[in-house]
This record gives sequence, C-alpha cells and structure tokens, in this order.
Amino acid sequence: VQLQACGGGVVQYGGSLRISCAISGRTFDLGGVAWFRQVLGKEREFVAATTWITDSTRYADSVKGRFTISRDNTKNTVDLQMSSLKWEDTAVYYCAAVRGSKFYILQRNYDYWGQGTQVTVSS
Repeated sequence: VQLQACGGGVVQYGGSLRISCAISGRTFDLGGVAWFRQVLGKEREFVAATTWITDSTRYADSVKGRFTISRDNTKNTVDLQMSSLKWEDTAVYYCAAVRGSKFYILQRNYDYWGQGTQVTVSS
C-alpha cells in the first residue's frame, strides 16, 4: 500500500485549505486512514481519522469543528478539509493507513505512511 499526500501550501490565518491522500495498492483490507501532523522539534500528533468502510470518524480536540475528514472509496482518496486555520495548524501533515477493521489515534498502530505535505498559516 502506498500513500501520497498532496495539496499543502501557504494559507492566510482564518482561511481554508484541502489536502488529499491518494492510496494505491492493496486497499481492500484497510481498516482506517488518519491524518497526523508534526512541527519541527515536536512529536507527531493525531489530527483526524476515518474508518475505510464504515462512517466512523474522530478528531483531535484542537481541530474539532474546524476540520473535516472524508473518504472516496471509488477514488481511494482521503481528504482533510481545514477551515478557520490558526497559526498552530502550521505543520507537516502526514496520512497513514492501517489494516484491520478500525482506526487508531496512536501513530505506532499504523502500517503505512505517506511522505507528508507542508501546511503553513501566514498573516
């Protein structure tokens, strides 16, 4: 399974941005897909996750109500729509996938990772 994250860029404070994760390879037994983010010098943190087949989602408290995760099983993509962006949302965003039947909030549970896409919130 290969993951390719794209769509990052520079966005103004309070603005919106949509990033996408394209998944290829053996996807039929994926359980969940998540977005994590990392700021240089800090640990990677959970942002949002979705199950691959059912409609269960979860968000970090810091992004709840501002970010929306969605998937398209026909295109094998998982998007993260980010709105009302804040300075603290600046980070490299990574998508990750795990086999099985559910998602996790701990990065160590994920089997596959994309390369990351930079999101920078500017004034």
